[in-house]
Amino acid sequence: MVVFHDEIPEFLVGWIESQQMFWVATAPISVHGHINLSPKGGDTFHLVHSKKVYYEDLTGSGVETISHVRENRRITILFNAFDGPPRIVRLWGIGTPSNSRLASRSSLPYHRTSNDAGTVHEYGTPEYNSLIPQATRQAGSRAAIVVDVFKVSSSCGYAVPLYNFVANRTRLHRFSEAKERVDRAHALPPDSEDLDAQQINVPPNSLREYWLRENTKSLDGLPGLLTAPDAIARFPPLNNFQSISTTGMLCDQRNSSKRSYDIVKHPDKAFILGFFLGIATATVFTKVLGKMELY
Repeated sequence: MVVFHDEIPEFLVGWIESQQMFWVATAPISVHGHINLSPKGGDTFHLVHSKKVYYEDLTGSGVETISHVRENRRITILFNAFDGPPRIVRLWGIGTPSNSRLASRSSLPYHRTSNDAGTVHEYGTPEYNSLIPQATRQAGSRAAIVVDVFKVSSSCGYAVPLYNFVANRTRLHRFSEAKERVDRAHALPPDSEDLDAQQINVPPNSLREYWLRENTKSLDGLPGLLTAPDAIARFPPLNNFQSISTTGMLCDQRNSSKRSYDIVKHPDKAFILGFFLGIATATVFTKVLGKMELY
């Protein structure tokens, strides 16, 4: 049975923070526009208090969430249990762009009295740097999306299958880190504040080049990233990817196949084991043939 709350109840805080995955749903105003549903993971979700959350938005081939939030502020975040007792939790929220001129308050579905109902803070802004410090910033991080939660639901989830978490993927981090290395190599010098970043050549294979090509407009032509592509030219991107131990991230995979992993890791042991097993098998086979010849 579904239960509704005006804020995130205390008993759900620990459960939400322990989830390895969540979904973000947004949509444009146009009935002909593309509704977007995106899976998220990799320790990007953060709970500020019972009515405010934010997540670190990583680079992808699309920019739908940012574009939709800029247009109409609506956003829903969903969690569900893949292990343990079944549960589905939805966080309904309001998001606003940091540039209030891009938001049409006359078309808002809900009236909010706060000027900070929720925000898209792009890479390089002071607000982004406060929420996503360099020490914890993930490779390819392009924005912090802050959500003002106005309604929460908790329901069963009996139809959701059981899954075991294995590990976080690192391919996106490796992809983004390779591009950020190019940005770092071509960053503008500190004394170049008077230079217009838009007039600077865009380095090929850089994250800036990828953002300008893939992340400035949504599928429906709504504005996406506005300031991050220029900011990354001035502020060299740093991240914590190099400090992440892929050995630790894959420990669950090793535990799930420990026996085969140990054999591959120690080929000499595998050879010795196979040698003695071969001798034992040959001995048994010889005895069986000998008994057959007696009869």
